[in-house]
Amino acid sequence: MPEMTDSQAVADAAGTVPTPSAVTGGERAKARSLWSDALRDLSRKPMFYVSGLLILFLVFIALWPGAIASGNPLSCDLAKSQMGPTSGHPFGFDTQGCDVYTRTVYGARASVSVGIFSTIGVAVLGSLLGGLAGFFGGWWDAILSRISDVFFGIPILLGGVVFLSVVKGGTVTTVSVFIVLLGWPQIARIARGAVITAKQQDYVQAARALGASNTRMLLRHIAPNALAPIIVVATIALGTFISLEATLSFLGVGLKPPAVSWGIDISQASSEIRNAPHMLLWPAGALSITVLAFIMLGDAVRDALDPKLR
Repeated sequence: MPEMTDSQAVADAAGTVPTPSAVTGGERAKARSLWSDALRDLSRKPMFYVSGLLILFLVFIALWPGAIASGNPLSCDLAKSQMGPTSGHPFGFDTQGCDVYTRTVYGARASVSVGIFSTIGVAVLGSLLGGLAGFFGGWWDAILSRISDVFFGIPILLGGVVFLSVVKGGTVTTVSVFIVLLGWPQIARIARGAVITAKQQDYVQAARALGASNTRMLLRHIAPNALAPIIVVATIALGTFISLEATLSFLGVGLKPPAVSWGIDISQASSEIRNAPHMLLWPAGALSITVLAFIMLGDAVRDALDPKLR
């Protein structure tokens, strides 16, 4: 009976058969990680490229709105109130005589800023609290779970109306802080479940047996393997937070003038939709495309990071 090579013995123990190149060349095939598989899958999805390009464009105009809109969004002329599109003003003018095109471009800055800042804050706070609850368990888990249940019971829109009505000065910081305060429980629950699943894996148990500290196990072994569901939820939530900011601004409790926001412009245009529909069309269209882009990106990332969907 012929003797087995080392590579064949390892393959038999693992239940796999080595390729000829691995046997003859002595090279071991590298196992692809979840992240490399996800990048490979994303590179094949047209939806990822479409949503990614839209988001890059939105970030660009949020950082440098003057690159495509040379006017001042606060410069208005009442003589041009509700006028339709004219030369140099393709979107027309609003009730105050402000250029709708310029305000639509500059409105991306406030909306995207609130979405990004809120998502970062929610992801950090929710991951930290949920991860610690899932890792340590016991009374820490019980307390944080009950606190998150209380916050889950507060409708975020109703809470925003109450909270922001009391706080003076509707700014990007104020709205973002409110969203973080009421938006963290969802990601906390996702992080808790992911950490509980990860800490039961063999490699974590091996690290614990070898004397690894809690900090090392959390940062080195558990966190990298619990990030996938958090990233998916945070990506989709970003679009949701942008629409939430627009809704609060529409109701008059979010961003307030002189801030330039799509929600503010939609609120001012809603009463004049019959006389000047262009005032509502462009900021509402920009908001819809932005939210759709982030939801499409979140769906693509979810499909790439979920092994069950492969």
